[in-house]
Amino acid sequence: MYLVHAHLELPAGAHLPPGVRGLVRSAIVDGDRVEHVAVHPRSASRLTLGFYLLADGLEEAEERAVRVCGRLVGAVPQLAAARLTGAEVPLVPLAFEAHPVD
Repeated sequence: MYLVHAHLELPAGAHLPPGVRGLVRSAIVDGDRVEHVAVHPRSASRLTLGFYLLADGLEEAEERAVRVCGRLVGAVPQLAAARLTGAEVPLVPLAFEAHPVD
């Protein structure tokens, strides 16, 4: 399972619709292989979706999230003007830092 963050942005002056969480979650279908989606409004016009999805590798996970977002903006009229500004597996910096060993 992979976590992929997808970032959506609405045009200047547009606002995220009320109930955006429900709209996004209702548009996810079984074939997306999304186990869970976290919805994080970042501002009145920016949204980050955290997709926990099944894939055979990192690249496939990111591609799958991009496809799901493409379908979301086509299937959810309230998000039709949104554009995808990025989709990637987030790196966790602390996991790569050296830790002293006693």
